[in-house]
Amino acid sequence: MPLQPSTKKRQLKHSRRIWVDFYQAEDELWEVEARFTDTKPFELHISSAIVPPNRPLHDFWIRVTIDPQCNVLDVITVFDEVPFEGYCANIASDYKKLVGLNLLNKFKRGVRDIMGEVNGCAHMNELLELLPYVAIQVMVFGEEEARKKACFQRPGEKPFHLNGCHALKTDGECVAQYYPMWYTGKT
Repeated sequence: MPLQPSTKKRQLKHSRRIWVDFYQAEDELWEVEARFTDTKPFELHISSAIVPPNRPLHDFWIRVTIDPQCNVLDVITVFDEVPFEGYCANIASDYKKLVGLNLLNKFKRGVRDIMGEVNGCAHMNELLELLPYVAIQVMVFGEEEARKKACFQRPGEKPFHLNGCHALKTDGECVAQYYPMWYTGKT
């Protein structure tokens, strides 16, 4: 069910669009493509330029190639629109430094350690932080073959997503019903 329409008179001031697509390649590797855009419905005057209405202030892409165990094998970034032409995109190739990280094992911390603050782009890093959540959707709730090959599918181990949100707390009713082996609450 979508949000109910607002009852207030209002005016759009900013739109941010983020999307992520997850592909399985013919070589059994995975490619995650993500895009980040910011637009404003009015002419924006910033210190470096005048941005026309609805032209992106930010528009960039990233492709991360991973193996079935979620290890990062390659990273490609493209900065199509940036507020500081000649500066923002200079960091693009530095994102290759993320090769070797694992999407499901301290990835966000690795991004912050390697590309945080002045070492990277705050918005690109924000986009990257979504990738582990998408990987979970693909590997846990995806096709059977993907789940078998995923790094977190070890028989007998507690599923890694338990205790990851309020619905999946191990002492809660949802876990009691759907993951009884891992239920820790009172019977």
